[in-house]
Amino acid sequence: MAILTEPIGSIPRPAELVEGLKAFSTGDLEVDELNILFDRALSDTIKRFEATGSPVITDGEQTKPSFATYPIQGLSQLAPDGVVIPFADGHTRQLPRLTGGPFRYQTYAGNYLTKAATLTSLPLKQAVISASALSLLYPGDGIEGYTREAFVEDLLNEHEKDIRYCLAGGAHAVQIDFTEGRLSLKLDPSAGLLRSFISLNNEVLNRLDPGSREKVGVHSCPGGDHDSTHSADIDYGQLLPLLFELNATNFYLQYASEKDKPGVLLAIKENLRPGQRVFLGVTDVLNPRIESAAEIRDLILQASEYISLSQLGTTDDCGFSPFADDLSTSRDIAFEKIRARVEGTRLAEAALEKTQIAI
Repeated sequence: MAILTEPIGSIPRPAELVEGLKAFSTGDLEVDELNILFDRALSDTIKRFEATGSPVITDGEQTKPSFATYPIQGLSQLAPDGVVIPFADGHTRQLPRLTGGPFRYQTYAGNYLTKAATLTSLPLKQAVISASALSLLYPGDGIEGYTREAFVEDLLNEHEKDIRYCLAGGAHAVQIDFTEGRLSLKLDPSAGLLRSFISLNNEVLNRLDPGSREKVGVHSCPGGDHDSTHSADIDYGQLLPLLFELNATNFYLQYASEKDKPGVLLAIKENLRPGQRVFLGVTDVLNPRIESAAEIRDLILQASEYISLSQLGTTDDCGFSPFADDLSTSRDIAFEKIRARVEGTRLAEAALEKTQIAI
């Protein structure tokens, strides 16, 4: 009756790495010095992840500039004035704007996986950014000599490579970060934008064989940056019926910070398809309070009343710091929350086993 549990991905970077990245951006730190900080942060993250007892770990995205822009760092055909994403507390994040083609990744997530695999024997999960998120790089008024159709074909090919390289590198699971899914309903309440995103992502997922798709999942949350969100006011009931149309096996859903938990569980029950599994977030990554294992156990037991155990897993609500400059959550708190998730999941397993024995 094992209940699967996995992290989402990012872990807050050490303060020395965040400061080092700032210094590097201004020319005050050499690349060799930055690489030393990267190696130190990665090694420490792997060791601390292992100490939590988590059966699956990640590299904490320590060497990514952000969960969204890692493939395009260093791409020359970019301008800084792309799509702006507003957060509830008033701060924003801005994507770059593509200025020319062809569109090519500058690095693939499999490279991060390969590096982390030299430091641990535990199964490694690797997050990749969605094709739909990167589609926002293309400007609405087009690019002379490079049509949107040509861009989309290049994008789909590159995204497929990103996933395949991770699978070929031995990833235990590949997680497609799709945080723009919930945001799209805020931008377009008719769900037309969301449908187009799902169609685009399915074009890549449909290229994978069934065995590969069993290892591929999709992460959805209302954003998580500097303890704020971009779309938490959008009801899950609007998102889930379409989200589960994605041809993925695993769905990693923010849940712990939701106010109407029974409503979310009911929406999952009504829309989850055979062969799909939901990993519910049981730790609120934007709240510094560390959940108790018993509290997490109770969340899981409640969820088991709606979702079959064969389709239920646990995770964290979101990545702890998906952008490299976010120090709003400490590393200590992040790892303690992960430890609580692991322990709470095991408590839930034991409680469910006792219930079955009693029956």
